[in-house]
Order: sequence, then structure tokens, then C-alpha cells
Amino acid sequence: MPTDPADEIAAALARLRGRRPRPPFPPEAHHHPHGGHGGPWGRGAPPWADPAHGRFGGPARLRMLDALVAASGSLSVGEIAEAVGVDQPRASRLVQQSVDLGLVAREPDPDDARRTRVRLTPEGQGLVTGFRGRRRDAVRSALESFSDAERAEFARLLAKFADAWPRD
Repeated sequence: MPTDPADEIAAALARLRGRRPRPPFPPEAHHHPHGGHGGPWGRGAPPWADPAHGRFGGPARLRMLDALVAASGSLSVGEIAEAVGVDQPRASRLVQQSVDLGLVAREPDPDDARRTRVRLTPEGQGLVTGFRGRRRDAVRSALESFSDAERAEFARLLAKFADAWPRD
């Protein structure tokens, strides 16, 4: 079954974002001069700048949630640090803040009672699912003027580029 180029492009963009840590964007960076906010989130702020939660935590938190989805289970804080591209103290703070927001939960490590593992809560899963849908919709919108062949070629080239991007 052929894959959707928009899905491939969204995945390649996510891989690129995960290669180098970026600071969180302040909500005012997304202000649109005609009211609301611009960007792929439409008229609302991006999920990490949701005013209901204060400062959500930025792309690092979304990379952490994506890593937990990809793991299909729980991860240690060290595994999260490696997946997100941050040091272990930063990963520990991301986890604690995410616990406070109800997005993840800590559970005992079955192999070592002194350690904990981190898993997504249903609320965290819902946030990731919603964000991925918005990202895919933004990519599809940007591809509207492309032909089918151009979409497929762009997806192939961007995936190749993302795979070759330096990891450090």
C-alpha cells in the first residue's frame, strides 16, 4: 500500500526537529496581526503555549511525548533524555512537569525497584494525537499546489535529507 507523502513529510520534519534542541517559542511569537495566532495551529496558540496551562514546555516536551508513543510503553528518564536530545536533569524536569500536567505517569521499574519508568496517560496520548493531526493537516495544506509526482519527490528528498542530518 503506498504511503501518503504528507505523512512522510510530517515524519521527516519531526525527525529534523528532534535532531537539535530548540528553545520554546513564547506565545507572542505566534501573534497574527489580524487577531488570533498564525502558524499551523490556526487561530489558536501552539499546544506548548496553551494559556490554560501557562507555558507548556516547548518542542522538547512534544519530542518526549513522541518518544513515549514510539516506545509503545514506558521509558526511563535516561532513555527520554537520549530520545529528546537533552541532559538527564532537563529530562527529569520535563517528566516532573508533565506529571504535574497529567500527561505522563511514573511507575515502578519491574527490573529495579529503585528506579521508575515513565508512561503516557490517556491525556498525553490525546495531546500527541491531536498535535500529529494538526501537523499533518498543515503539511497537506502546504502541499496543495504540488502535483502528485512533486509531493512524492519532495517526501523522498526531505526524508533523505532528514536521515542525513547530523545527530549532534
